[in-house]
Amino acid sequence: MNRLAAEPSLYLRQHADNPVDWYPWGEEALARARAEDRPILLSIGYSACHWCHVMAHESFEDPATAAVMNEHFVCVKVDREERPDVDALYMQATLALTGSGGWPMTVFITPDGRPFYAGTYFPREPRGGMPGFGDLCAALAEAYRERPDEVQAQAERATTRLRAAAERGPREGIGDGGLDASLLDDAMLGLARQLDPLQGGFGGAPKFPPSLALEFLAVRAMRPGGDRHAAEMLDLTLARMSAGGIHDQLGGGFHRYTVDGQWLVPHFEKMLYDNALIGRAYALAHRATGQPDHIRVAKGCFDYLLREMRLPGGPFAAAQDADTEEGEGAFFVWTPQQLADLLPPDQARAIALRYGVTPEGNFEGNTTILRPVIRLADLSRQLGTDAMPLLEQARATMYAARSRRPRPARDDKVIAAWNGLAIAGLADAGRLLDRMDFVDAASAAAAFVLDVLVVDGRLHRTHMGGRTTGLGMLDDHAALAHGLLCLFAATHQARWLTEARTLAERILDLIDDGEGGFYYTGSDAEELLARTRDVEDHPTPSGNSLAASVLLRLADLTLEPAMQERALTALARVREDMARVPHAFGAALAAVDRVVAERRQVVVVGAPDDEGRASLATAAEGALGPHDVLVVGDPEDEATVAAVPLLAGRGTVDGRAAAYVCHDFACRAPVTTAEEVTAALSAEA
Repeated sequence: MNRLAAEPSLYLRQHADNPVDWYPWGEEALARARAEDRPILLSIGYSACHWCHVMAHESFEDPATAAVMNEHFVCVKVDREERPDVDALYMQATLALTGSGGWPMTVFITPDGRPFYAGTYFPREPRGGMPGFGDLCAALAEAYRERPDEVQAQAERATTRLRAAAERGPREGIGDGGLDASLLDDAMLGLARQLDPLQGGFGGAPKFPPSLALEFLAVRAMRPGGDRHAAEMLDLTLARMSAGGIHDQLGGGFHRYTVDGQWLVPHFEKMLYDNALIGRAYALAHRATGQPDHIRVAKGCFDYLLREMRLPGGPFAAAQDADTEEGEGAFFVWTPQQLADLLPPDQARAIALRYGVTPEGNFEGNTTILRPVIRLADLSRQLGTDAMPLLEQARATMYAARSRRPRPARDDKVIAAWNGLAIAGLADAGRLLDRMDFVDAASAAAAFVLDVLVVDGRLHRTHMGGRTTGLGMLDDHAALAHGLLCLFAATHQARWLTEARTLAERILDLIDDGEGGFYYTGSDAEELLARTRDVEDHPTPSGNSLAASVLLRLADLTLEPAMQERALTALARVREDMARVPHAFGAALAAVDRVVAERRQVVVVGAPDDEGRASLATAAEGALGPHDVLVVGDPEDEATVAAVPLLAGRGTVDGRAAAYVCHDFACRAPVTTAEEVTAALSAEA
């Protein structure tokens, strides 16, 4: 009996027809394991995971393998996006037991939840030094029956390590100090040493977009005077990424990672969080370095999200799959014959030359993953005409034709944290690139999450199939608050600041560990084997770092120094890690950059329909650094002034809109023209 058909998770439903007797994670499965003294086979993955599909097809759909699993284990399926707390706990166990991790993740645990064996993908038949999965299951079941002392000892060792990691206190000798310019200098040196000088990014294959490290480089490059080395690393990496197969050259957006070091051959799934973070990085990079191509790529990311990932009501789906019925990547690749059948000869030739479409191809089956291989100027010379119109017409035709191919499945799960990142990216890109449709989309997504995923005052994590499920965790609260603060900066609507402050207060009430950091789950969450922490960036920012960043920004906006103190303590806990592995702590480093920077505040007051107010705000926006604060509001609106304390006591000048330029909250005399705002900010730089 398979119990997954009624689950809201697409990933779980994808396994509903397996011959495996799957349970979802929950008391029913755990109770059966305890009653029968039967170990649990825990399989964790997500809907867009290519190798999860491979293992499902090879093993979970195979009746013989399923029979072994059913005979010896209580089999439990977990969607890591729905239950990241379970995933984080057993990922730590997998890393402790094997030294590496990934998905699909396969963990064998005792009835009381202690892990004794773990791995990732296992083939059905022995291959490449890996055992066949059915044979492995039989051997572990025999060990559990015949050598219980060995199994229990291994489980106890793993559990001890898990609990020790979870309860790790503040680093000795760190206290709340060490968050200074020298830390940032050390981090920059570390990133420079790890930089791939040819292809950008940090390290070799497989290559993931280093979105959080790029954000840190962008804020360094945007600070007054800039940081030339940060700008160079930023531009190199973004240019190589956008010219690679990881970038969807027709539809915009980015795939999850590439298996090589040249950004060429991706795993083709597209994740909401990646495109939110990458699009925002390109928008920030354009502000930092002025490279015009960054605008095109940023807009492409967010246009893709609005076109293909937006759900009714405004939120965003979690992911698009890597696979279709025709195989991984088939939706995205091309052959010369397909171009010839679809396009006029001059367009087909232009596309083939620009994107390297050859009979040999660069991917499976002599197909080609599109990537620019010749500069536009050189292509125009070779064609004897302006190549751009030919390419634009051809790409539009190709995109329409591609849309008629069997499409990768979309996981319509709404995840609070990932929508928070999308809200942040859309709001910042809209503000920086003058795309109010992006800001409007961010507002709609924020309204949906706050209206649907907040139940009885408690943020929940997911909304699937009309059901809101799972208590929100640290990253849900922090990422949503981050998005709302970016939305407040783009719209100056007090609601978003108020809601962000409420989420931050919930972090301090529910998730604070009492020692200067944060647990991943709330105090009201299901009690697992250990309560984990989230300190390193993965593809998404660390919850600890993002919470600290939110608290710092709120301290500047609400004039509450206690929030800044809490943020400093949380950052100090990972100070050594930031210096040692900066590429894994980009979000924390960007927060420390805010701590170190001399921050300015600009308060613009006037009636909402006052053109002078809009002119002053535009002038201020164009001159602000990455950590400066701009607040715009009506000083006669008591509710807004109560929500935004920086507005208090600052009025118009003889009925005219006015701007107050402040440094460390000490303000100059108000000014009333855009030229005066620009001059005042230049003097304060």
